[in-house]
Amino acid sequence: MKWAPLVIYAKWSKVESEFGDDYSFLLLIGNIVYGVAAIDSVSQTQSISDGKTLVSKGGVFELGFFSLGSTTKRYLGIWYKNIPIDGVVWVANRANPINDSSGILTFTSTGNLELRQNDSVVWSTTYQKQAQNPVAQILDSGNLVIRNEGDTNPDMYLWQSFDYPSDTLLPGMKLGWDLRTGLERKLTSWTSPDDPSLGNFSWGLMLYSYPEFYVMKGTQKYYRTGPWNGLQFSGVSDQIQNQNAMFVSNDEELFYSYTLINNSVTVKVKIINASFQTHVWEKEKEKWRVNIITPGDFCDMYGLCGANAVCSITDSRVCQCLEGFSPKSQQEWNTSNWRQGCIQNEPFHCKDRDVFVKYVGMKVPETTHTWVDENINLDECRARCSNNCSCMAFTNSDIRGAGSGCVLWFGELFDVKESQTGGQDLYIRMSGSEFEQDGHNKSVTIIIATTIAATGAIILFCIFVICRVRRNNAESKVKDNIESQLGDLDLPLFDLLTITTATNNFSLNNKIGQGGFGQVYKGKLADGRDIAVKRLSRGSGQGITEFITEVKLIAKLQHRNLVKLLGCCFQGDEKLLIYEFMVNGSLDSIIFDQVKGKFLDWPQRFHIIFGIARGLVYLHQDSRLRIIHRDLKASNVLLDEKLNPKISDFGMARTFGGEQTEGNTNRIVGTYGYMAPEYAVDGLFSIKSDVFSFGILLLEIICGNKNRALCHGNETLNLVGYAWTLWKEQNALQLIDSSIKDSCVIQEVRRCIHVSLLCVQQYPEDRPTMTSVIQMLGSEMEMVEPKEPGFFPKRISDEENSSSNPNQMTSNDKLTITSLDGR
Repeated sequence: MKWAPLVIYAKWSKVESEFGDDYSFLLLIGNIVYGVAAIDSVSQTQSISDGKTLVSKGGVFELGFFSLGSTTKRYLGIWYKNIPIDGVVWVANRANPINDSSGILTFTSTGNLELRQNDSVVWSTTYQKQAQNPVAQILDSGNLVIRNEGDTNPDMYLWQSFDYPSDTLLPGMKLGWDLRTGLERKLTSWTSPDDPSLGNFSWGLMLYSYPEFYVMKGTQKYYRTGPWNGLQFSGVSDQIQNQNAMFVSNDEELFYSYTLINNSVTVKVKIINASFQTHVWEKEKEKWRVNIITPGDFCDMYGLCGANAVCSITDSRVCQCLEGFSPKSQQEWNTSNWRQGCIQNEPFHCKDRDVFVKYVGMKVPETTHTWVDENINLDECRARCSNNCSCMAFTNSDIRGAGSGCVLWFGELFDVKESQTGGQDLYIRMSGSEFEQDGHNKSVTIIIATTIAATGAIILFCIFVICRVRRNNAESKVKDNIESQLGDLDLPLFDLLTITTATNNFSLNNKIGQGGFGQVYKGKLADGRDIAVKRLSRGSGQGITEFITEVKLIAKLQHRNLVKLLGCCFQGDEKLLIYEFMVNGSLDSIIFDQVKGKFLDWPQRFHIIFGIARGLVYLHQDSRLRIIHRDLKASNVLLDEKLNPKISDFGMARTFGGEQTEGNTNRIVGTYGYMAPEYAVDGLFSIKSDVFSFGILLLEIICGNKNRALCHGNETLNLVGYAWTLWKEQNALQLIDSSIKDSCVIQEVRRCIHVSLLCVQQYPEDRPTMTSVIQMLGSEMEMVEPKEPGFFPKRISDEENSSSNPNQMTSNDKLTITSLDGR
């Protein structure tokens, strides 16, 4: 049955000669049969031409010719049969597309599979084994295999596409090396979504003594996973869900692979520019959900902290020297240029005179210079390292159970990271004399600190007793007032002692931010949860208003792109809001930082843009009350461990009921640089005010610059004015941040710039809604031309220009307005 169409075509001339014009009826039958009985293989005497396909037996994958986007170039590849978007998983002729539909896949007389365009060979296979009646077959795993007819043993395949991956790792594929043949299996990114030719980034395995995977940008290391420690890769916090992962290392092969526990779920891993991403197909929504993105935070940037330092995204200073080491250049270190790393304070004395400091939950150092013995335990490993004066660190090679095996590091320790989930124990050498001196200093410090703390506690207690009686009445009134306004929100109330303990009494070392009405601190509760505590300024009349507003609003909001309120605390003068802690901090701390900004590539920025837009759609349309944020800006967008954006700070928000869509106020609040003109001048606000702010934020994400004044020719422009000038000159792509030029998708960036200019138009009625914004960002729909933006460039006179520095840049977006009189 499956060969029926081929039989019909093979005997075509005979049919035509016998039946004349009536053969068209038989052609129709042949085509129907071909469609019903899809074939999964071809033999040496058959071929596949453009327009014909092979379909795996279970109907999972399909092989044939395809084009991408608007191009007419044709590629031979494999894609998911029943997934309509982004389904291509393998391409044969990545670097050599066919210009028309003349391509044909056929076997040569010697048994090799060959892709031809007319008389030219576009792509072909070669075998190590002898071909006898070869058959090419597409399997339900997505693997195109060539085997001798009748031989179904996978070990006897003549050739398979799984040995030559494109940009996608499917379940059952091997990523690594066949040491017998020297075959390397690695993923390489596409140049763009419409061009599958080899991109700049690849993901492959380095054959060190302790092997590990790297994402490479050309020949430069960009990110490393850390070595396999028996459970996972040392530096990868999130593992693929619903998977059985394995790493095989023996004399014949060295590879990573995974299979699915639940085969009804469709999962693939792709390298897209600088990151590899786990995609899960959501059948009901008919879309791919990005489940994991790796690298996941800026500490994953290769070599960010240099040698002998550790990177931690939870510390206020990202890079810290290891114990016993100091910055090689203190001046560079103070400017957050850490790549020169750290050097030893004291030389090692070797053997029993040195100590080993235990670091917990670490991505272990780069394994270029390591020694491995899988047959000794940790105590023997420590002895080996201690007796070798060049050994810098050691750990178990396998951390399963009680741990086993031994890894020693020699030379500088490079690219060490503190892992949030995962990682392993690492023992790092420290000079014995340094340790003794450090221990003595710590003891003295502890004694002094304890004495001061005890004395201070007694004094504070006396003051507390005297003042408490006087404050009780006032405190009770404030508390009753707040409680009456908050009503029954079913929100946990934290006591002040719990929060002061969690934040180390609001230590400056715990401070992570500053808002218009107070400061933000990181804390850790007794149960281990990390929290962010917003401490409203004492004595601020506005503070109580914003406190009540924020609690009322955000306690009722539940959306993945809004920060979650865990509880609140009001006691005496203290008014505290307790939020979930966002590991990667605020968006502005990354996109406006020259070092951290390089980590945030375009796919991640585009992901953040969509998340912010979804959060605003919820506020404007899907929540119980229509909510206007009124202070949307980069510092009020927080990023979690997976770089998902969450809108925060609702102290200035206003709610609308029913069909109300706009309002006005004499008390204008917000931040210069993000305010819509009708709000800044006349106090008029609406959902279109937030749209304007979103447009500014969108430009900042693309450009990596704040919306501040800058010089362009003989005009002083803010970012909006500069973008508008470039748009009119048809040079808008000059706006792109240099750190994302290698990773950006030009069509997406151009569309985002277009949308941003639509959002910042002068008049609210011209601006789109956030629902329309999402539709424009996520499709190829036509968009109207933007009109002039809300704030115009100011022309500089020759006198002004001669008396000022033409390179001076002045900021206009850090000032938070608390009160203005609207006209």
